[in-house]
Amino acid sequence: KTAYELAMERLRKQDAEAGIEHKPVTDEQKAAIAEIRNFYQAKLAELEVLHQGKLRTIVDPEERAALEAEYRMDRERLTSERDSKIEKARQ
Repeated sequence: KTAYELAMERLRKQDAEAGIEHKPVTDEQKAAIAEIRNFYQAKLAELEVLHQGKLRTIVDPEERAALEAEYRMDRERLTSERDSKIEKARQ
């Protein structure tokens, strides 16, 4: 066996001892997860385009910094929403 296979066996054994159960993802869940990812990928792309457009019009460094901070918060919010919805779809 390869080192990878041995490591995976060890991890599965540790999970079993810790009471962690591995459930395979169904086709319906996979489709739901793909739909969620596509939706949020589009939202993030839209946010990026709007952000770049705003950046082109702002010259003041303080305003740019505030805009960057707002952009990062929006990205984190969307990413967090996406991850929580994916987790719900898996269960």
